[in-house]
Amino acid sequence: MSTMPALPFSKIRTAAGLAFLSGEMPFAADGSIPEGITAQTHLTLERIATTLATEGLSLADVVSVNVFLTHKEDFAAFNAAYASHFSDPLPVRATVCTDLVAPARIEIAVVAALRG
Repeated sequence: MSTMPALPFSKIRTAAGLAFLSGEMPFAADGSIPEGITAQTHLTLERIATTLATEGLSLADVVSVNVFLTHKEDFAAFNAAYASHFSDPLPVRATVCTDLVAPARIEIAVVAALRG
C-alpha cells in the first residue's frame, strides 16, 4: 500500500465566485491506481465530485476542465468516459499529453462556479 506524501498546496480554494481544484489523479483509497484509462478517468472524476461536494457543489457546477494524459492513444476512451460525467452546458476543456509525476495515465483539474 502506498500513500501520497503531504504536498504544499490546497486541494480546493474558493475566490471570486469560483472554486478552484488542484489536479486530481486516480488513486484509490488504498493508494493503488486502477488499470486502464477508462477506470482511471471514472475514478478521477469521482474523486473530483467528492471534493466539490465539500463546498456543496457537483460536476454540474464545473465550468472549466484541464486534462493531462500520458498517452495520446487514450484520448478516445478517455473522452467517452469523461462524457458520461457531464451534460449540457458542457464545461470548456483543454487536453494535453505530458508526463505525470505518478504512474497514473491522467490528471484532471477543474474550476467550478459557486452557487448563490
